[in-house]
Amino acid sequence: MGIESSCDETGVGIVRLHGDGAVELLADEVASSVEQHARFGGVVPEVASRAHLEAMVPTATRAFETAGLTLSDVDAIAVTAGPGLAGALLVGVAAAKAYATALDVPLYGVNHLAGHIAVDTLQHGPLPAPCLALLVSGGHTQLLRVDDIASSITELGSTVDDAAGEAYDKVARVLDLPYPGGPPIDRAAADGDPTAIAFPRGMTGPRDARYDFSFSGLKTAVARWVEGAQRRGETVPVADVAASFQEAVADVLTRKAIRAAGDAGIGTLVISGGVAANSRLSTLAAQRCAEAGIELRVPRPRLCTDNGAMIAALGAHLVAAGAAPSTLDMSANPALPVGTVSV
Repeated sequence: MGIESSCDETGVGIVRLHGDGAVELLADEVASSVEQHARFGGVVPEVASRAHLEAMVPTATRAFETAGLTLSDVDAIAVTAGPGLAGALLVGVAAAKAYATALDVPLYGVNHLAGHIAVDTLQHGPLPAPCLALLVSGGHTQLLRVDDIASSITELGSTVDDAAGEAYDKVARVLDLPYPGGPPIDRAAADGDPTAIAFPRGMTGPRDARYDFSFSGLKTAVARWVEGAQRRGETVPVADVAASFQEAVADVLTRKAIRAAGDAGIGTLVISGGVAANSRLSTLAAQRCAEAGIELRVPRPRLCTDNGAMIAALGAHLVAAGAAPSTLDMSANPALPVGTVSV
């Protein structure tokens, strides 16, 4: 059983670990509080925490109904211990401790980011070692080398300012599109010209860090372009702006991922996180991976966003690897580093 509560989704997933190490998904239930945050244009931590409290038991109930199981069938529990919003994490950790104590089963406090990688095994099977993971979401944009999903994840690069998903939200606000910004920008871009506006590609100069990202300048460039058009009394071409912005993001993400894979001699790229569901990112990644001879693995959209299935999957891999369970005095860590797979 996996419990996820790092941000605004309350997720409960149930998986079965088979003797050959395969992990089978039995249930994946999610309750989102995104509508409660939409009017604020971003996640409000206190609202998210309260929503997790209200949704935790009903979401777990639905998961067991979907799986056709009862609580007594649970052999182990995994829960997101970090990174994430402190209050939100604490709700999930407290619930997991209560379930683990009541059922007398081992508890695993795990890393949210590692969960985003582990979830791919539910769709595509075991991860080759090593593989490269590009994690792109509202809070994270990272390139990670994965030698062992249960014990060895190394950060190669990350964003120095805004995450890709955060930039989508801010650009959507500039264009008067709904929150969260990813899906509406993707839809608007479908009718636009990605070459209409030459937006900058951050951190791509010869002296910039090879694997780090920056999207703050791109976000600002979009805002300045839109402001300029409005000052001139012009109608803002939302579709072209969205398509050009999205092209800039996808270009940088895929360019750096292919570069890192080539430098390290890694033949498999996994893209996960909420932004992995973006149509242009997946299309450009597929094109560039094919040209470079790299296998591309992208989980289906439902598995890319925050969910309990990814936490359950990571917990199953820890059990299979013989990792020591967490103690009941384990606490949430909002700044848990990606190299710490379990606590």
